[in-house]
Amino acid sequence: MTGHRQKGCTPAQLSLAWLLSKGDNIVPIPGTKRLRYLEENAGAASITLTDDEQQQLEAATARLPVIGERYTPEGMKGVNS
Repeated sequence: MTGHRQKGCTPAQLSLAWLLSKGDNIVPIPGTKRLRYLEENAGAASITLTDDEQQQLEAATARLPVIGERYTPEGMKGVNS
């Protein structure tokens, strides 16, 4: 299993690199209040994942439960209009 230690990065960088590898239409928007985390997050752009690593991360995340709604019912009215 690919992990952040094997890639020489932080867990946040691995997560962002995985999202970036999913295509040009996916844009992760991490929040931070500290410059060091902003710089750390930017480092994710230099991490390359192999096809096998991407598949391993996909399989790992597919096992995680999704809990709760993304938006409230009121918020969904603006999404689907």
